[in-house]
Amino acid sequence: MVRAAILPAVGSPLEIAEIDLPEPGPGQVRVRLAAAGVCHSDLSLTNGTMRVPVPAVLGHEGAGTVVSVGEGVTHVVPGDGVVLNWAPSCGSCHACTLGEVWLCGNALAGAADVYARRSDGTDLHPGLNVAAFAEETVVAAGCVLPVPDGVPLTDAALLGCAVLTGYGAVHHAARVRAGESVAVFGVGGVGLATLQAARIAGAARIVAVDVSPEKEELARAAGATEYVVASETTAKDIRKLTGGHGVDVAVECVGRAVTIRTAWESTRRGGRTTVVGIGGKDQQVTFNALELFHWGRTLSGCVYGNCDPAVDLPILAEHVRAGRLDLGALVTDRIALDDIPAAFDNMVAGKGGRALVVF
Repeated sequence: MVRAAILPAVGSPLEIAEIDLPEPGPGQVRVRLAAAGVCHSDLSLTNGTMRVPVPAVLGHEGAGTVVSVGEGVTHVVPGDGVVLNWAPSCGSCHACTLGEVWLCGNALAGAADVYARRSDGTDLHPGLNVAAFAEETVVAAGCVLPVPDGVPLTDAALLGCAVLTGYGAVHHAARVRAGESVAVFGVGGVGLATLQAARIAGAARIVAVDVSPEKEELARAAGATEYVVASETTAKDIRKLTGGHGVDVAVECVGRAVTIRTAWESTRRGGRTTVVGIGGKDQQVTFNALELFHWGRTLSGCVYGNCDPAVDLPILAEHVRAGRLDLGALVTDRIALDDIPAAFDNMVAGKGGRALVVF
């Protein structure tokens, strides 16, 4: 029996309870969690913006130590430190054959599985495949990747979502070039990772945008050269900072229609707007045909940073070892499992960066 954070139903509060976690079967790995990040996607599962079978144990950004492995697992052994990969690619679907593993059509198939049970026998699903909001979890072998050398195990949890997403948004989706200007909308965990990635890419001007004035210090520490408190004039304010043109690249990390539209309007003619934030179906973004022609901007979505974790984790680790990427700077709160509901409240209120559950 291990303690876990359970979502009993969409719209219900999380419950912290003991669950009966079985030993790993063939092709599975049991992991003792060292840390798990509290991501906005977890909040999106609780309110129905994203849907997975429930009841479920949430949490998809984590790292820990292998406790045991099932038959056929050879790439990790007990005692290894691992990063959880919530979106493992199958290697055989249409997207995977195109090399676009971040769009794998089968990546979340495991979320429908029953992986554990409550003490009363109720079946539980593993949230976004990995159920990281628990003291221990059992996952498919493809959901674990060795922690790269030189990365502290607790900090490595952040690599599983926030850092891969922010880094990939800059380097893979938007393809920021040295000397370009970048605006990042939303200074949460992913936004802070995006700011650091823009600095690593050599962006000359990095504008951070958030509704909270209190986040300016965090944003500047991550690499922002300017800070704009979001308002009705945000797009105009950013154009003023860039000689009237707008930024070369805008990265939206919020997932709201008004923010996406503002990010697009903040981008120069011919620039690129990349949407990372996950919004609901009710968030409708509209454009007229003439402005699409006139501005010549590119608007694109970005899933998991358009990353291949197996390829990108070693690159991120090298940035960590060289001091270019500061994982600890993303974390504003280190909390216990019981504190996750309060961390959700802080996200709704727009407070802080990443909350990290430390076991």
